[in-house]
Amino acid sequence: MLVVRPSRLALCLAAVYPFMAFADDVVEITGVRQPYRSLSATGATKTETDLMDLPQSARVLTADMLRDAGVNRFADALELGSGISRQSNFGGVWDSYAIRGFTGDPNYGSDFLVNGFSSSRGYNGLRDSANIGSIEILKGPAAALYGRGEPGGIINVTTKKPLFQPSYTLEQSVGSHQTWRTAADLTGPLSDTVAYRLNAAYEQGDSFRDTLSSKRHMVSPSVIWRLSDSTTLSYELEAFEQQAYFDRGVLAVKGVLGLIPNSRFLGETADGPMTVRSTGHQLFVQHDFNPQWSLQSGLSYRSSGMKGYSTEASALQADGRTLWRQRRYRDFSAQDWSGRVELLGKPGAHHVLFGVDGYRFIDDRLQLRRNPSAAAPYAIDIYAPVYGGTQPTSLATSIDTREQQWQTAFYVQDQIDLAANWKALLGVRRDAYRQTITNHLRGGLQNRQALDATSPRAGIVYQPHKQVSLYASAGKSFRPNSGIGINNESFPAESSRAYEAGVKYEGQISSTLAFYSIHKKNVLTLNPVDTNFSLAAGEVGSKGMELDVAGEIARKLQLSLSYAYTDAKVLRDNVLAVGGRLANVPKNSANVLLVQDFSVGGKRASFGGGVNYVGERNGDVAISSTFKLPAYTTARLVSSYSPNSKLRLSLDVDNLFDKVYYASSYQQTWVQPGESRRVTLKLQYKL
Repeated sequence: MLVVRPSRLALCLAAVYPFMAFADDVVEITGVRQPYRSLSATGATKTETDLMDLPQSARVLTADMLRDAGVNRFADALELGSGISRQSNFGGVWDSYAIRGFTGDPNYGSDFLVNGFSSSRGYNGLRDSANIGSIEILKGPAAALYGRGEPGGIINVTTKKPLFQPSYTLEQSVGSHQTWRTAADLTGPLSDTVAYRLNAAYEQGDSFRDTLSSKRHMVSPSVIWRLSDSTTLSYELEAFEQQAYFDRGVLAVKGVLGLIPNSRFLGETADGPMTVRSTGHQLFVQHDFNPQWSLQSGLSYRSSGMKGYSTEASALQADGRTLWRQRRYRDFSAQDWSGRVELLGKPGAHHVLFGVDGYRFIDDRLQLRRNPSAAAPYAIDIYAPVYGGTQPTSLATSIDTREQQWQTAFYVQDQIDLAANWKALLGVRRDAYRQTITNHLRGGLQNRQALDATSPRAGIVYQPHKQVSLYASAGKSFRPNSGIGINNESFPAESSRAYEAGVKYEGQISSTLAFYSIHKKNVLTLNPVDTNFSLAAGEVGSKGMELDVAGEIARKLQLSLSYAYTDAKVLRDNVLAVGGRLANVPKNSANVLLVQDFSVGGKRASFGGGVNYVGERNGDVAISSTFKLPAYTTARLVSSYSPNSKLRLSLDVDNLFDKVYYASSYQQTWVQPGESRRVTLKLQYKL
């Protein structure tokens, strides 16, 4: 273990830089390396809390695990956790997933946080991994701390932070479908009191889908400034751009999948790529009053937008081969301001948190479209597609709205050491929310709503042994529903209750076995009358069991394992069939990754593999039907070799056996095929 020289600054920076210690002139990494596991998570309580002391299931995907798994995509990383299922990704525009069966806002993709701030509102594209330090998967309702959200859980991304020790890493990779990627990670001191970090990545390539290509780039500079021994200021910027063709995938021909190849594109390349841009700023101030009390505050601003044309499947005709399509143009943009101030204290056996926060969000949406008609159908032959036909140019406005949201809240949390082996967590939050939607298609008609919500949570932990924790918890959450219905009406807010109990073990491996039950009301689903609008689905529920295991199971043999049984279904609804399963959520899913480190001629190397299993799922968001996505199993190989301390070569193969599978679906005409075999060779060099 490395020796650490503590200072008051170390206490001040602990919440900003987890797992690091800060002295007056150096930064030193502390502790013994914990392969594939972390002992604490900051997002669960907004304090540095041991996972064994949390009355909830929490999994941290560490930098080591993400590197060994060859992860460059946020969605691929989440497959390593239990109870997370892929959802329809809106033509490949953003990341979308469900936790314990609950997806999030269908208008913006699934909920996730970056350093504790929401980064999913708006149009932010597929998140890149270049500046991800670790990913915290926090199960159960988080509304008592973060306000609006899903009861299944939330993801908190912790970004890479500036270091006062110089480090410079360059990466170059090439892969299948003529894909190449360049990335850089540079950090070091600018002075005795200021350090910087710069993460950047550029990726472009073709696709396993016919005629398609994409390119993405991001840059993320950050800086930290030691204003004094007790105060620091830090700033981070994320700028991202994605250009990719809008792709609704393949279709099931009269309910049957596999009659056309997964590579077949049913849109039009003449539409050009859909452009997504997102720029985010985060500013944090930390101040340590004394060893017992500190202040942490932050501001966040994110602007985002999505613009471009698309050609989307509309209806398969009676001949079983002629597909009518709809052409659309979207110009969506959003602005998101957030801020918070929190006071933390440790009076006696209590660890208290007092906070206030708020946000303002503006969302402008303009959509034009033209439906196919019998007189001039905009069609394609799914078995012998011919691209480049005459495209509809006269598009009618179907959506023209501005939505504004305001939310303010205060919250209190207390973590109590009741006894040597008993701990409790109590928290409550009060939110005030307002929403105004202006519909320009109806002469500027406005729809307003206001609501208040109280979100409590409580949990208890009993530790009969220092390596074992038993816990139970309960909580409530809410989510205001965005958008307007087909008759310009606003929707009631979602509300839910969740209960969880489990056991944790901490030794050479970390493991959590959790059981839960969730009941949720006022869920939005597709309106089958007009797919541009949604409606409240009534009540849904989810109950299940999850197992997560990570650590070193033998000398230099690392394991990551997850399994989930998820029973998520409709409980009451006027449209959906009661008892129908929620779309894209399998009852059974599992993932395992094993990596062995060894020596080749005195040089470090690794070799391993993994398997991902996803069970059968309902394939239609709008209705509970007999259309199912079949279960699938994919395999991967991972390997690396380091001829010296500066150079690392890795070769990864995803979908090793080139399995044909379907990752998610929105309806029978919009089915997202899984990617074919992908081989990636990467060179990493540390200067």
